[in-house]
Amino acid sequence: ICFITKKIIFKMILLVGLGNPTPNSQNNRHNIGFKIIDAINQNFSLSKQKPKFKGLLTMGNIGDEKVYAIKPLTFMNNSGTCIRELIEYFKIASKDIIVFHDDLDIEFGKIKAKFGGADAGHNGIKSLDKFIGKDYSRVRIGIGKPEKIIVNDFVLGDFNEDEKIQLEEISKKIIESVNLLIDKKLDLFSSKINN
Repeated sequence: ICFITKKIIFKMILLVGLGNPTPNSQNNRHNIGFKIIDAINQNFSLSKQKPKFKGLLTMGNIGDEKVYAIKPLTFMNNSGTCIRELIEYFKIASKDIIVFHDDLDIEFGKIKAKFGGADAGHNGIKSLDKFIGKDYSRVRIGIGKPEKIIVNDFVLGDFNEDEKIQLEEISKKIIESVNLLIDKKLDLFSSKINN
């Protein structure tokens, strides 16, 4: 009798939310990545946040996938140092990283997922590219472009009441389709979420 045992190889997925760690940054538009990670942590009952690798780390499962989620505490401009330390420790491939971040060039509430590409002046992405290369997935969450407001003031400004309500809807949509992200079906994720 011949027994063939199937070896199951589990890949690990790393979800990264970009933001700034100070208390007064909490509701900033620039912190939308942190907000998404918080929503994922809560919805999928990931572990309690622990300070590790210069960030707040949680872990658990989404479906059959082992998932780590992190909010770097290094400030946006140095996010890459935190992520590099973590992926070297856990031996996570860049292609298994999904980063959530704000995007000025997309209207508020719209979302675009893509693999690699230019940083478009986003300092968090710039730092990640420098420390881990460009081979990771990004979920660009539109915050819209300000009129007559300095860009810096806009991204570091808080969400208004309408935006906060919409943000809950955005988080819900991402959570409902997060399995598509994990399966690397980025185009399908984008079209489903913007419908």
